[in-house]
Amino acid sequence: MKSAHNLQSAGASWHARLTPKHWKTLKGAFLGWIFDGYEALALVIVLSPLLSSLLTQQQAGSKPFYAGLVIGITLLGWGIGGLIGGIMADYVGRKNMMMWSVFLYAMLTGLTAFADSILTLCILRFLTGLAMGSEWSTGIALVAETWPKEARAKGAGFLQSGFGWGTLIAAFVWYVLTLTNPLGADNWRIMFVVGALPAFFVLYIRRDVDESEEWIAAVKNKEWGATENSTEKGGKRPFTLKQIFSEREAVRRILLTSLLSIVSIAGWWAVSSWLTDYTRVIAAAEGSSFHWDSYVSMLYTIGAIIAYILSGFMADAFGRRWFLFITFAGSLISTIIVYSYVSTVTQMLVFAPINGFFTLGCAFAWLAIYPAELFNASVRSTAVSFVFNSARLIAWCFPIGAGAMIKTFGGIAPTALAFGSVYAIGLIVPWFLPETVEK
Repeated sequence: MKSAHNLQSAGASWHARLTPKHWKTLKGAFLGWIFDGYEALALVIVLSPLLSSLLTQQQAGSKPFYAGLVIGITLLGWGIGGLIGGIMADYVGRKNMMMWSVFLYAMLTGLTAFADSILTLCILRFLTGLAMGSEWSTGIALVAETWPKEARAKGAGFLQSGFGWGTLIAAFVWYVLTLTNPLGADNWRIMFVVGALPAFFVLYIRRDVDESEEWIAAVKNKEWGATENSTEKGGKRPFTLKQIFSEREAVRRILLTSLLSIVSIAGWWAVSSWLTDYTRVIAAAEGSSFHWDSYVSMLYTIGAIIAYILSGFMADAFGRRWFLFITFAGSLISTIIVYSYVSTVTQMLVFAPINGFFTLGCAFAWLAIYPAELFNASVRSTAVSFVFNSARLIAWCFPIGAGAMIKTFGGIAPTALAFGSVYAIGLIVPWFLPETVEK
């Protein structure tokens, strides 16, 4: 493969060939991912007061279990919806799929504000996940297929930063709500009402985002091969999900990247999603009732945003495999530090952004950069969505398991450390994948 490194070595800046059209495409995908980021963190940070409001007196004794259940059911819906939506995007186009995804998950997020029981909440979270799942893979495919090769990794990193900005917005909105306290114990409902605003974003997608010309050409020319080495062309189009499992090299790439995806997603949802609750525990032990968890959440997210913005440059400079190794090494080490050695709020304020840099930033940025480079346009959305969402179909049980194990292990810290060991897998797997950056 011709690399971004070689293109830049010719003397041209990485952004020299970018046009306003490229930036509009990125903006559309970026804004969609902002809304996904808001939705994901909004659920995490309001989970405790939400459950306090909805659980019956009998259910309240198993609050950690129900917390894991709500997160897990959202992940399950997200995984199923993302896989279906990713496949559909290879047939109906990236733009159409993105519009429907954004509109439906915005509506369902708004409806979550009216949940009156844990059962209703779980149903709405599952449906929201179904709708939300395909937005990410369609945005990734659009950027991968429209941006020049030398700028593609940077663009993917910028796109992924939308998730970080969305989580930062969610943390800020919740901080304002905790200070102003407009609905008291029901402040969490406002968070989901705000989450309905992305429905208006569909108007922008319809007007300013163009369909992928590379995808259109691949379908028109009947280029059905899954990887760059495939020669399959012409005839009736094979089912895209079947196609990526019909070529030996494609299967190998799918399985290895899916394993790394499980590491990223299980690690975040089962480890770092408990960071705010762990901060509350530490603050309570210090006798503080201040909302330190909001500060930690914002700092954690700022660390992730920095990683997102830098990830494309890092991946191009070090190569994809070294970037993956550094990502998971940093995630493992920072998780051990946070849950083994951090014992004060001050220490948490220092290490939260470092943990966020690796476990939320780099650990998700590679998913935006690397898998899209491994597959051809006619199956790209299917492959990328399978890598991302099949992991959710497995990882959805990790939050439930973590919630149940907190009681058994005697607290958040030992449970997080047990699940955090999954990052060690990420130190080995990258070396069995192809390097797409030539030095």
